[in-house]
Amino acid sequence: MASTTTLFVTGLTTGLFAGGASCAAVQGGLLASAVGRRATAWSSEAWERSGLFAPVGAFLGAKLASHTLLGAALGLVGAAIQPGPRARAVLLIASAVLMLLFALDMLGVRAVRRFVPRPPASWGRRVRRSAKSTAVTTPAVLGFLTVLIPCGVTLSVELIAVTAGSPLAGAAVMAGFVLGTGPLFAVLGFLLRSAARRWQGRLSIVTAVIVLAVALWTAGSGLRLGGWWPTPATAPAAAAAQPPQKTVTTTDGVQTITVQARTNSYAPTAITATAGVPTKLVVATDNTNGCVRSFVVPDEGVQEILPVTGKTPIDLGTPKPGTLNFTCGMGMYGGEITFQQPTGSRTTTPKETAR
Repeated sequence: MASTTTLFVTGLTTGLFAGGASCAAVQGGLLASAVGRRATAWSSEAWERSGLFAPVGAFLGAKLASHTLLGAALGLVGAAIQPGPRARAVLLIASAVLMLLFALDMLGVRAVRRFVPRPPASWGRRVRRSAKSTAVTTPAVLGFLTVLIPCGVTLSVELIAVTAGSPLAGAAVMAGFVLGTGPLFAVLGFLLRSAARRWQGRLSIVTAVIVLAVALWTAGSGLRLGGWWPTPATAPAAAAAQPPQKTVTTTDGVQTITVQARTNSYAPTAITATAGVPTKLVVATDNTNGCVRSFVVPDEGVQEILPVTGKTPIDLGTPKPGTLNFTCGMGMYGGEITFQQPTGSRTTTPKETAR
């Protein structure tokens, strides 16, 4: 099990490099509402005195609190329930479908409105009242309520919090994720602060387009995580560009395949090995962080949280001829192992067996 510090860093890097745009696309409307109304209601002098950190800081602080509490609860649940790779993949694809519905709704497509999930009526009234309010607490209330409208990347990090297996570790990964998304939200708040009314309509359209892009990205991640779609790095051109490495070795009749897990990739991503031989996969890390530390082999039901530095052995049994995909826990990075018949051997056909 990964340490609490490691999970915090994992959440932080994921939020910084992957979660910011996704969360801003889905949740930016709440921040826009709070910032825009305060800018309209307050005098220009009072608004300038409030500074950027008054509304945006309250929004992000409350968001940090709600997501940290959620992470602790998910870590507690994870001690008893551990979802497999395919279950996580289905959740990602479902979140992508929801995001698609949200985006089409924002673009004014009436046909999808009946299918867009809505929060409970009581929560909906609360959010609407909060969004219309010009009170000092409005950004904080809306920031806390963002936990009810997670983006696709947030769902992925929530699943990592479940696999953390303890309240403290689950809280750490969610807190790190929110802090990672903070810089982009701060920039968004600054832009909204200076031009909220003028750009409100255009921001809605831009936000919808971003949500559509993130939905496609999330759906692709889910398909790769489930092993239903090859990872991008397995293209022939990508494989040919990699320098030769001593990846496959055989000792005492056991075949060992070594894969290096780097912060933003695995190497190599296309491996050829021998079928019909007892095989062990070793995933090596060296000061590695990010989602690549959540290592998944969908067809084998394997999911491992890799150490920052070390070697993690995975028993693959005796593979049959075919292709075995591996990926990170969010379907962003991965590769494939192609198992081939030994040279000089041939597969016996059913007709030959009958003879």
